[in-house]
Amino acid sequence: MKVLIIGGVAAGAGVAARLRRLDETARIVMFERGEFISYANCGLPYHVGGVIPNRDSLIVMPPAKFKAWFGVDVRVKSEVVAIDRAAKTVTVRGPSGEYAESYDKLVIATGSSPIMLSPPGADDPRVTRLWTIPDMDGILAKVKAGAKRAVVVGAGFIGLETAENLNERGLDVTIVELMDQVLPTFDREMATPLAQELASAGIALRLGRKVVAFEPAGDALAAVLDSGERLPADLVVMSVGVKPNAEIAQAAGLEVGPKGHVLVDEHLRTSDPNIYAAGDVVEVADPILGGKTAIPLAGPANKQARILADNLVGRASSYRGSRGAAVLKVGSLSAASVGCTERRLKQAGVAYEKLYTHPASSASYYPGGTQIHLKLLFGKDDGRILGAQIVGGKGVDKRLDVIATAMQAGLAAPQLAELELSYAPPFSSAKDPVNFAGMIAGSVLAGDTRLVHSDAIPAGAVLLDVREPAEVERGMIPGSINIPLGQLRQRLGELDKAKPVVATCQVGLRGYLAERILRQNGFEAANLSGGYLTWTYFNSNNTLFI
Repeated sequence: MKVLIIGGVAAGAGVAARLRRLDETARIVMFERGEFISYANCGLPYHVGGVIPNRDSLIVMPPAKFKAWFGVDVRVKSEVVAIDRAAKTVTVRGPSGEYAESYDKLVIATGSSPIMLSPPGADDPRVTRLWTIPDMDGILAKVKAGAKRAVVVGAGFIGLETAENLNERGLDVTIVELMDQVLPTFDREMATPLAQELASAGIALRLGRKVVAFEPAGDALAAVLDSGERLPADLVVMSVGVKPNAEIAQAAGLEVGPKGHVLVDEHLRTSDPNIYAAGDVVEVADPILGGKTAIPLAGPANKQARILADNLVGRASSYRGSRGAAVLKVGSLSAASVGCTERRLKQAGVAYEKLYTHPASSASYYPGGTQIHLKLLFGKDDGRILGAQIVGGKGVDKRLDVIATAMQAGLAAPQLAELELSYAPPFSSAKDPVNFAGMIAGSVLAGDTRLVHSDAIPAGAVLLDVREPAEVERGMIPGSINIPLGQLRQRLGELDKAKPVVATCQVGLRGYLAERILRQNGFEAANLSGGYLTWTYFNSNNTLFI
C-alpha cells in the first residue's frame, strides 16, 4: 500500500507515525510545503516571550530524524497543488519543479491558515501573523531590531497569547477586538476577569473596535480604528481567526461544508473512498447539538490522526466528534472551556439552565489557594451537560477536564456531585468545585432552588443582600436591602410576602441558605446565581478597557 500524506505538522505527522507502527511494509510519502514538520506551533508565542528560550525545543522531530525513526519519505518545501482522483495521482511543486506522484490512499492534512484582514495598508511588511516558525522568527527579528509598540488585532486564543508574550518582551501592547469582550469563545461575563488581568499587566484594550486602515506614521505604522483613534505600532499581529486550507480538496471535487471544510465520515473518509482527511481542514460531528462542527485545535487533530491510520490498515476506528475542550493562560489566570457557550445555545434554540459558582481551588484554610469562577450549562429537562467555562488562578484545567470527561461519558450535570475525586487540602476541598457544581445543578432540577441571573433580575423583585454590613460597604447591587443571614429568621417581618424576593450574597452560598429559609416561611424566593461577584462581571464597564 502506498499512502501519500499532504501536510506534515500535527495531523499529517501523526498519521505517518501511527501508520508505520501498524504497517512496516506500507510506502509512506509525506509532503510539507514549509521547511518544518512535526513542530509545536502552540508553543510559538512562548518562544516570542522568552518563556521557551530554546527555539529548537519547538521542533518535535526534524525531517531526517522522522525518516530514520519511521521510515517515511519526508519531502519538505514540496507543495501538493492538485489531485487527480481518476488517475489517483497528485501534482507536487517541489524544489526541482513539478512532478506527479501516484497513490493507493491519500490523506489530506493541510490544516488551516490565519485570516488576514485587508484594510488599506495591510500589505505593509510590519503587518504579520504568528502561525509558523518563520512567522515567529520574523516577529523576533522585528523585536530585536528595536520594535517598541505592538498592536494585536483579535482577542482570541492566539491574540491573547501573542499580546501577553510581546508584553513580556517589554513592548507596549494594544489589543483591538471587534466584539465587546476578549476571548469571544467565552461568554462575556466569564471573559471579564481576563480583561481585568490584561489591563493590570499594562496591556491596553480596544474592545468593540475595528481596524479600518494602516497608515505610515513617521518611522512607525498607525493602526486606524473606526473610532478615528490612531494607534502607533512598530509591529502588527493579525489573529482574527482561521480558515481551512481546503482549496485542493475543493478543486478535486471532494464534498465540503458551508465554510469550506472537507466533509468526512466517522472513519475520517472523504466523499472519495480512497481519500481521507484530518485536522483543522475537516468538519466533524457535533456531539452536543448534532450536525457538524469545526474545531481547529491540536488535541482533536492528533486523535483524528491515530484513528485515521487505524482505518487505513483496516481497523474500524471511529471519531465521535469534538466538544472543543481548550485552556489558555492569561497572566496569572487560566481560562478553560468545553462545549457550547450560552450565546451558541441561544442561537440554536436549545432550552438550558445555567449556574455560576466561585469556590476556592483548595481547602479554604490552606494557604495559597485562589478563587475559581465556574459557569455550567445543562439541559433544562434532562440535565445533560452542554458546556462549561472556568477562570481562575489554580486548578482550572483539572476541573474543566473532569467536566469534559463527564460529558463524553454521558453523565448528567447532577451526577458531577457523585464523582469521587482526589482530595487533600493543598489541592481541593472534600467537596471539589466540580462536585459542588453538580450539587447546585441537582438542586435546580429538583426544584430545591430557583436561580435568578444577573442579566435577568425580575422587575419588582426585592433584592435581599444577606452579607455582613462590612461587605456591603464595599459595594452592593443598587436598590438592595441588607439583612445579614444570621439575623434573617428574626427579621422576616421586615419583608413583604406579597413581593418576590431575590436573595444575594457574595458568591451564592448564603443566598441559597436565605432562599431556603424564605421559601419555607411562605415567601416567593429565589437565589441570585453567583451572587454579587457574578453581578459585577455582568455589569463591568467596558469603557475601562477602551
